[in-house]
Amino acid sequence: MSALAAEPGASGNTDWDELVRVWEETDAPEGSKVEIVEGIVTVSPPPSEEHNDTAELVQRRLYTAIPDDWGVYQTLGLTCPETGGLFIPDLCVVPRAALRRGTRVHGGEAELVVEVTSKSNANHDRIKKAHGYAVAGVPLYLLLDAWQSGRPTATLYGEPQNGTFRVLESVEYGEELTLPAPFKLGIDTGAFPLS
Repeated sequence: MSALAAEPGASGNTDWDELVRVWEETDAPEGSKVEIVEGIVTVSPPPSEEHNDTAELVQRRLYTAIPDDWGVYQTLGLTCPETGGLFIPDLCVVPRAALRRGTRVHGGEAELVVEVTSKSNANHDRIKKAHGYAVAGVPLYLLLDAWQSGRPTATLYGEPQNGTFRVLESVEYGEELTLPAPFKLGIDTGAFPLS
């Protein structure tokens, strides 16, 4: 992963519009993910086959539980200017009415965000993105972490308050995790491939 920090403005704070402009103009190899994490434009390599398979399995399940006017997106940018973040989650569920012209919406518009960790940047998903999603007011954050200390774990976070989430449920891969209302959906983590 590589990173590019935006230059601070005259007031000492990074100007959000300038940071987003740098993000929009970043030329990255095909399949790479360009995000802003804590005010730094980052470029991650394309995800592994196992990573993509995990996201696809969850996406398939989500379509059975969401209303017709919601979508499941893989490349939608979720902004959190409050923390200097613009994330491209592996999956996010957003009501279509929230989508406007462009490629991003405020993170608080998402009903659920799903991140599948990669070995090279797992701490972004565990710490920095979790904080950004909580500040944005994302009601449910599902972290699928195949790199968690040798114990692949699925953790569902919710009830965001003061930039942190509460753990609603955590299971090791092989067990079922249940998404609460409005999803009311069980996800069999035993189907997820291990790296």
